[in-house]
Amino acid sequence: MVGTSLIPTEKIVERLRYENPWWVNKQIPEVYSAMARRLYFDLFYPFVTERDVKRALVLMGPRRVGKTVMLFHSIQQLLSEKVHFQRIFFISIDNPIYVHLSLEDLLGLCKYSLNLDNLKGCYVFFDEIQYLKDWERHLKVLVDTFPETKFVVSGSAAAALKWHSTESGAGRFTDFMLPPLTFQEYIHLREMNHLIYEGSIPYGQNQVPYCLTHDIKALNKEFLHYLNFGGYPEVVLSERIQSDMGRYVKNDIVDKVLLRDLPSLYGIRDVQELNRFFTYLAYNTGNEFSYEKMSKESGIQKDTLKKYLDYLEAAFLIKVLNKVDIAAKRLRRVTSFKVYLTNTSLRTALFSPISETDSEMGAMVETAVLSQWMHREKLDLTYARWKEGRNEGEVDLVLVDDKRYRPVWGVEIKWSNRYFEKPNDLKSLIRFCKSNQLQKALVTSIDQVGIKQTDNLLFSFLPAALYCYNIGDITLKMKNQFGV
Repeated sequence: MVGTSLIPTEKIVERLRYENPWWVNKQIPEVYSAMARRLYFDLFYPFVTERDVKRALVLMGPRRVGKTVMLFHSIQQLLSEKVHFQRIFFISIDNPIYVHLSLEDLLGLCKYSLNLDNLKGCYVFFDEIQYLKDWERHLKVLVDTFPETKFVVSGSAAAALKWHSTESGAGRFTDFMLPPLTFQEYIHLREMNHLIYEGSIPYGQNQVPYCLTHDIKALNKEFLHYLNFGGYPEVVLSERIQSDMGRYVKNDIVDKVLLRDLPSLYGIRDVQELNRFFTYLAYNTGNEFSYEKMSKESGIQKDTLKKYLDYLEAAFLIKVLNKVDIAAKRLRRVTSFKVYLTNTSLRTALFSPISETDSEMGAMVETAVLSQWMHREKLDLTYARWKEGRNEGEVDLVLVDDKRYRPVWGVEIKWSNRYFEKPNDLKSLIRFCKSNQLQKALVTSIDQVGIKQTDNLLFSFLPAALYCYNIGDITLKMKNQFGV
């Protein structure tokens, strides 16, 4: 039946039945049904059930953000909507028992297991698809061969998946990126929504809708916990894993990407050098770098550094932020840039948890803010930095309208209440706003909310925890509104 497999067909069928318990009991395994759904599920699921467009759905994302769980929650939802329990197949490609089998072989074995005449109306979930060589070619054939079957695949090697799905699956695949947890999702999973209520804040001359909190001390306690442990659903919900973050996150996430995924994708020979380089970036998250400085401090050639940065960004471990000058103009030659971890708990795993009085807290808060914005894939954020004689300064976050070459807004990320009392001390932000005719800007604080006027400018102050929560909340609302 199987052809190239050395394992008897009955053994493979036995495994398929084990992976698909709903074929008998009409339920997904309890380990998954007991888990809370990520808020991103409501965005993802309509793509699962979409049948008007003949496309496979490719769920991408870094390791351990809950992709497999989301597939099982999708199956649970299909079952609740009365899709026939023997028309749903789940196959984990990373299981060695399936080695040497094509996707079509596996599909045939599912059909054989259930004595099905056809695959009309079936939903087929392939987990960890990157373990199959040339998966995108196999999947494309299935989409064309079985137009009345819905195929959903997931994979962790974001770099390979993104590249392959766009290169080879044009018109056949729909990509969906599942990022690490936002602070909003963290609050949802921790069942702390009672801390939040819908209100408004002053921004410029207007009041704008904004989520606020009844108890900023309690929210800040959760925010600190999020900074240390909040990127991954399993970590958030397990004190046992939190007590040994180094083993769980470093071994299971960092090492597998750095020592296995990236070397196999890009032919990297010196994996220890890549590992050291990532550790160096993680420790300095939020810092400004230049290739010269990096090369000097790491001992790695500039050309190699550029490749490593590309690889780490493609694997969703870091985010590189480019610079504009005081006039919000992009620099023709990129000489310096900032590098951020995609979630702050990576730093905890590599080093140690931080407290809210640690000197690293500012950089961690900045990294957390950036990690919320990363959920907006099409938003090209920058930071501003300039030096003109004695006039030098920096603004942490700037959004530039690329059509008009003007900044839309600026944000100064602080873990301090000092500037609420002394807004005149925000000299760089004042200079930047004046240079670009911006009348208003946002500044984060520890726990102060309000608006301050200085130099004819209106600065809105908001606790960093609330700012992070609202970026996630607004992003989800936008994605739901526009169906992306």
